[in-house]
Amino acid sequence: MTNQPTDLEAQLEELKQQGQQAIASAATLDQIEQLRVAYLGKKGQLSQILGGLGKLSPDQRPRIGAVANVVKEALQTALEQKREALQVAQIQAQLEAETLDVTMPGVFFPQGRLHPLNSTIDRALDIFVGLGYTVATGPEMETDYYNFEALNTPADHPARDMQDTFYLPDGNLLRTHTSSVQIRYMEENDPPIRIVAPGRVYRRDTVDATHSAVFHQIEILAIDEGLTFTDLKGTIRVFLQQMFGDELPVRFRASYFPFTEPSAEVDVQWRGKWLEVMGCGMVDPNVLKAVGYDAEVYTGFAAGFGVERFAMVLHQIDDIRRLYSSDLRFLRQF
Repeated sequence: MTNQPTDLEAQLEELKQQGQQAIASAATLDQIEQLRVAYLGKKGQLSQILGGLGKLSPDQRPRIGAVANVVKEALQTALEQKREALQVAQIQAQLEAETLDVTMPGVFFPQGRLHPLNSTIDRALDIFVGLGYTVATGPEMETDYYNFEALNTPADHPARDMQDTFYLPDGNLLRTHTSSVQIRYMEENDPPIRIVAPGRVYRRDTVDATHSAVFHQIEILAIDEGLTFTDLKGTIRVFLQQMFGDELPVRFRASYFPFTEPSAEVDVQWRGKWLEVMGCGMVDPNVLKAVGYDAEVYTGFAAGFGVERFAMVLHQIDDIRRLYSSDLRFLRQF
């Protein structure tokens, strides 16, 4: 038996030193994995060296095997320690990169605002919903029946003229008011009813500071037994006071609408002068009959106003065209 170092022992010792140096020089986790495969993998350098054990005498094999285990454990320990160190360094670098400096000024992201028309509509709907009304909507393209005939509008009424209404090639038209929603709703629902109908309407108006061919209306309708003009006046007074936020003087002036009788215009005293804000009246019995209601049993009232007019008053806007200009200098004021 000999205790002299063999070539395999020398190779194993050299492998250990080279491996430890290579591991110490590794800078990434990928490099550590590559070194593990290169030194300790099935086809790695350690396996190749141990392939020569078969050429040794039986008394040398245990000693060389023990040396090989020492080398393997040394390399495994070096790999694990280096892997842990790189992982810690990687986490630390990530933390430093993601650290939030709370002393730095914040980044300002401007928020959008409600358009004055939308905010006016929302404000009005909130008031009427609070009074027990249900929001109802209908199509903007209407038939002559729903827009005029069912609303007791005679054939010779000026509103039916080509100069006032946008007629379509198929004989239909763009609705001139949201009153058509009232007819559609009454056809599908039995009284008592209370609805508020917001929407876009169309008229052949010349565009100027106070008129637009496309604008928005909100109309209310209440049908029940025993409703009177006093109920209408009380509802409108409550609405206007909540809308404008003051105990405003309100007056009713006699007027005419084909679908209400009696009819009235409503004025409020705003900033020292009387301002016309809406039209109203008791629903004409012919309108009730058109939808199958018994006009001897049920009465009702209706009222409507232009949203643009209210927005201009509330926000002191001098020209209706500003509401459609998309000018950010104007819109940022609201």
